[in-house]
Amino acid sequence: MILAGKSLSRFSDETIDAVYTACRELGYQTKTAKRNRSIVLIVCPSVINPYFATIIQGMEMEAREQNLETVIFTTYWDQEKERSACELAKDPMVGGVIFAMIPQQPELVRELNETVPVVAVGDKQNDVGLDTVDVNNFNAGVLVARHLLELGHRKIAYLSTSLNSEHSARVRRYDGLKAEIARFDHGASLSLFTAEVPTLTELHTVDIEHRTGRSLARQCIEQNPEVTAMVAINDMVAYGVIDGIKESGFSIPSHYSVCGFDNIPPSSFSGVDLTSVEHYIVQGGKSALRLLSDKMEGKQSRVLESGAVVRVEYQTRLIIRSSSAAPRTE
Repeated sequence: MILAGKSLSRFSDETIDAVYTACRELGYQTKTAKRNRSIVLIVCPSVINPYFATIIQGMEMEAREQNLETVIFTTYWDQEKERSACELAKDPMVGGVIFAMIPQQPELVRELNETVPVVAVGDKQNDVGLDTVDVNNFNAGVLVARHLLELGHRKIAYLSTSLNSEHSARVRRYDGLKAEIARFDHGASLSLFTAEVPTLTELHTVDIEHRTGRSLARQCIEQNPEVTAMVAINDMVAYGVIDGIKESGFSIPSHYSVCGFDNIPPSSFSGVDLTSVEHYIVQGGKSALRLLSDKMEGKQSRVLESGAVVRVEYQTRLIIRSSSAAPRTE
């Protein structure tokens, strides 16, 4: 009855979880069970940022190939919403879960992973104990710093939305920048400008990243006029930085160089032409879905030791465009 999804209210959550766990461990399937487990739950902070929209589309491309359906659950970095997503994942119709970011409550998601297959997309250095598709954000920061230092910049600023342990990718990019600049020495320095973005603000302000970038750029110009290059946490924030610089009466790259991360499609558009780091977002989304599909079908359990995790890493690559150049001389 549980595998058929009938009269589930008669059974406790523990009994339902035990049945599905036994199915996975034994490799047992029925046509009914397979049909009831064909939905992949995708948990992401939001879909307004083209980064998340693009990675989700990569997942859905692969889902079509795997004959799976997807459901998107947005959290806006709200831990209670993340908890609700974990509860929804226990529904018998859900066959597996992909977190399009590192979960804010990894212990909760590890517990979920004991009964429902889970994959996360996140940072290489973040040890969450889950199967992940990784991006080396530390190396991405190193690449940007090295590029700007080679151009001759010595006063660089990092502009970011909320920067804390819940946003490990943002922290690791900052760490990479800081480490490369410290290694270079020779009078180079890194300034930090951040803005906390509450959950409700993230939900109700669709252009929050652009607004934040514009505000932080103005703040940087006013408080640290020696800066000649601004590195934004992602391309969306970088677009705001570009507008903030222009609204302050300066030009790019004559007065300020601007770099971002993610290399989302608009960054290559004429008039934007943003120097950014390529993370192979679509390919990462496809890999996450394939990894989850293998877990749902029990393929991993036959080749991995108990407690082992799988990590797929994509190498970062700097895409240099016209938003970065040698620093101003005056």
